[in-house]
Amino acid sequence: MDTQTNVHSRADHVAGVQHPIGQHAQRHPDAPAVHETTTGRRLTYRDLWHLAGAVAVRLTAAGVRPGDACGIALDRGADLVVAMLAVARTGAHYVPLDNGAPAGRSAAQLTGASARAVIGAPGDTARVRELAPELPVVEVVRECGPDPLGTSHASGPDDALYVNFTSGTSGLPKAVVVPHRAVRRLVDAPTYCAVGPGTRVGNAANPAFDATTFEIWATLSARGTVVVLPPVAAVGLDGWLELLRAERVDALFLTTALFHMIAHERPAALGVLETLLVGGEALLPDAARRVLAAGPPQRLVNVYGPTEATTFATYYDLTPERLERLDRVPIGHAIQHTTLHVLGPDLRPVPDGERGELCIGGPGVALGYQGRPDLTAERFVTVPGRTDPGTLYRTGDVVSRGEGGRIEIFGRLDRQVKVRGFRVELEEIERAAVATGLVEAAVVEKTAEGAAASLVGFVLPATGDSLEPAERTGKLQAALAAVLPDYMLPARWSVLDRLPLGPTGKVDRAALLADDAGAGTPRPSADAPADGALPDADPVPGDVLRLWCEVLDVPDARVDDNFIASGGNSILAIQLSSRISEATSAELGPADVLLAADLTELIDAVRRSISCRG
Repeated sequence: MDTQTNVHSRADHVAGVQHPIGQHAQRHPDAPAVHETTTGRRLTYRDLWHLAGAVAVRLTAAGVRPGDACGIALDRGADLVVAMLAVARTGAHYVPLDNGAPAGRSAAQLTGASARAVIGAPGDTARVRELAPELPVVEVVRECGPDPLGTSHASGPDDALYVNFTSGTSGLPKAVVVPHRAVRRLVDAPTYCAVGPGTRVGNAANPAFDATTFEIWATLSARGTVVVLPPVAAVGLDGWLELLRAERVDALFLTTALFHMIAHERPAALGVLETLLVGGEALLPDAARRVLAAGPPQRLVNVYGPTEATTFATYYDLTPERLERLDRVPIGHAIQHTTLHVLGPDLRPVPDGERGELCIGGPGVALGYQGRPDLTAERFVTVPGRTDPGTLYRTGDVVSRGEGGRIEIFGRLDRQVKVRGFRVELEEIERAAVATGLVEAAVVEKTAEGAAASLVGFVLPATGDSLEPAERTGKLQAALAAVLPDYMLPARWSVLDRLPLGPTGKVDRAALLADDAGAGTPRPSADAPADGALPDADPVPGDVLRLWCEVLDVPDARVDDNFIASGGNSILAIQLSSRISEATSAELGPADVLLAADLTELIDAVRRSISCRG
């Protein structure tokens, strides 16, 4: 990320352009820049700058030029930070990939972004090369001498810094092109979170999730320290919360679903933070009240922002007084250098209190969708007569401007939903399902909210085959798992003879969801009588069964039920493992829940843990 300055550095200047991280590396070379909590690896600003220069030299040798795209296939960690800075120093822009996503999806993103190279970890070249065999793979550098690059390319404010992919209604993800000016606007004197020299900011987001933009660029621009945290599922809830305390994390962003779960299980644990940002979905007032009552962070903030407006566009500080009598948490007010407009279908302002579409303006608005001029023209618009010139991004969110000018959100104009903080276009899943050839038509809907949110699918079988419903849905799920990330996979499918239609001839989605809810009648447990009482004197099966049903919000379960197939996910696995550990003497982690083939295996894992401790 480059910015104009009057200060010149012998270490890094081109025509008066000075990189802020280059300034830190020269003036405060030993200041801590990155710390990996699981490995203990630490980088100073000097280390970071020199390593990024070494990778930039390799990228240039591989043919990467200013304006090119470069994929990054790295997990969260110091290597990722080095790679992002290296790409920026060459004048290229990076494309962060989700290493947990299907290889075909990552390969399509590299193609869609016209990538010229891919950065991978040492020893991971073979896997990365499979994503795009025609592209050179550049390994990130972990040791080097003084900065071998010398000078960085002077990127302009409208030059791209990165491309983020979001779910698309066409069946293909959309490539959002974010320029340097947009990131500068995000990190310049942020009103939503104070970040300064020495501030320790947690890095907990998936690299492909745009919260990473805040966690890394806002921190490094202010000479703070990026504290890389492991996934909660890898260390368990209590272990992860202890890391926040032990590593003295000052500021942290959490997805709303994870916040809801922590607010329910360990509300007082977040009090170690100075600032906690929460965003990605609608925030439940009761969850916020629970944390505020238990000894909250110094500042608890609800943030909102689409990828097309560069991570955050609004913020709302949460206090007991500001939540009083509210049944909906507002998304609040514009962050710095941002304008908010509530417009009608004719793109004219609606009166305060009336509902309209939220449109966002300012330098944080992205350049558009790469390779999609039609969609860019539809969503990025210029409205005549505005006092603040420039492009507005049409979010599709239905909002109103309430008391004190705060923005409240009520829903969507389309079928986009949020699942664990990720944007999901339901039509993308439906198109992918039909493309398998296993079904003639597909409808996908979201059920529940927060950590319990899941997707359910309804299909008409393809004509001309005789597959049984269970075989059809099993093959369908396997085919989709090869092209869609896990958060876009429905928890269950129903094979129907016909789709219910409403008065207008369109699919009656409400009727589908009502039928799905009605299908959830209690089933007797495989090793328990119908009343749920277990004949075994051992309390473990009963405890695990009870907690399984509580967390998944199901009336009963069979011992051959699979956690994921029953609607579970990584956040619910954290919750279930934590509750089982509390109810028994077992030491259970989220991985034990996720890896268990069924409820029987999970019960056995709990028994083994108790036996080992006993």
